[in-house]
Amino acid sequence: MTTVRDSSYSAVMARRNEILSQALGMDYSKFERGGLAFDYEAMMDETGFSLDQVRTVQAETGVGNTPLLELRNITELVRSLARPGKGARIFVKDEAANPSGSFKARRAAVSVYQAKQQGYPGVISATSGNYGAAVASQSCMRALKCIIVQELFDGRMVGQPEIMEKGRKCEAYGAEVIQLTVGPELFYVMLLLLEETGFFSASLYTPYSIAGIETLGYELAEQVVADCGRKPDMVVVTHAGGGNITGTARGLRKAGCEKTVVVGASVDLKGLHMASDRDFNRKSFTTGHTGFGVPFAGWPDRADVPRNAARPLRYMDRYVLVHQGEVFYATELLARLEGLERGPAGNISLTAAFALAQEMDRDEVLVVQETEYTGAGKHSNAQLTFARENGIVIRRGDPAENVPGRSIVIPEDHSQITARDFPLDRLRRSLVRNAVGSAGVDKITQADVAFLIEETRASRDLVIEELKRLDLPIC
Repeated sequence: MTTVRDSSYSAVMARRNEILSQALGMDYSKFERGGLAFDYEAMMDETGFSLDQVRTVQAETGVGNTPLLELRNITELVRSLARPGKGARIFVKDEAANPSGSFKARRAAVSVYQAKQQGYPGVISATSGNYGAAVASQSCMRALKCIIVQELFDGRMVGQPEIMEKGRKCEAYGAEVIQLTVGPELFYVMLLLLEETGFFSASLYTPYSIAGIETLGYELAEQVVADCGRKPDMVVVTHAGGGNITGTARGLRKAGCEKTVVVGASVDLKGLHMASDRDFNRKSFTTGHTGFGVPFAGWPDRADVPRNAARPLRYMDRYVLVHQGEVFYATELLARLEGLERGPAGNISLTAAFALAQEMDRDEVLVVQETEYTGAGKHSNAQLTFARENGIVIRRGDPAENVPGRSIVIPEDHSQITARDFPLDRLRRSLVRNAVGSAGVDKITQADVAFLIEETRASRDLVIEELKRLDLPIC
């Protein structure tokens, strides 16, 4: 007799851990250490892959070994604005050279390989971004079925051009694409599909995914040393869910770059709620913005896995914000000065790098960690046209006057590009509060304190101070 399982939202969410355990082939419970703490490094080691093995897996499908390009003309422009002796050399890791056109191919390659090795018939990923195209591309190469679930439409059934572009790319690789409206149904539908199909969950946030990005940091370091005779002084990474920073920084450390400053960069979309139907189509960036960057840094375990392998506060030395109009301006700079037309996400970190390089010495090396492909829906013209259609005012002027959801102000001059620091201690305190609230504990152990210090890279005093505000005894 066939058992019919309750497919209501509440029932499916109640058995989420059971579904994910089957779909990930990993028992997350064995990493738990009671209370708040879990063994992060043990979880990362669970993949069973060394960095060299990951590189071998990626090379089988043409992933990695992407060029490092020096942006000589942009560097000269930076130096024309900087104080004497300032203006670091700027390089970019051209990840658009990967099969699916972005660095996400690195994380997809390992996940899809693992699914194949474990005998899963296919893979599923819930993503509106480049990762979907990467999973679809890798699945095609490994002869696995693929389903991509996208959050595409607002309540009017109007879809964002960038997400539609990525959906078409997924379909070109043979994936089935399921497109939804904004809201909690994305995770629910993914869980239902995992349960019905028995497919592997190719989540962005598994250890396999993060291990795939480690090769990017390691490779980048190798190339800088070969080209410049020194390790990179700063690497700027577009920050959204935290996997990009986590994997890149881990790779840099494995390459011996402990002193390299790792900077996260996001577009400032303060005031727009990412789960709001009204706000969904009033943002011009589907990733790399504060709607992901701030909440995921402040609490990584809001993800579609029991424990998120992307833990950005463990690795981020600095977090800066840029305005929407500045990114559009930098996108045109890259095309006009360097002959590289690339998509919006990587240009977020390029925008920040333009400002940050002015603070650095001329002999120092700054690397923009990735580029991504561009296309009809991802192009600046498509994004700005869509913004106007949704009532956003587009004008030239001072980008500091930008109001997310109301106006996009494009700089009149390159001297107006800035990078504004976001206080990391604010995120660290948020993580402590969220960790305690999520665990529902009534006391804190010394192991929990040590874990929170590792999680936040904060001082013991900061962690203790925040715990005392929560009025919990520390045993």
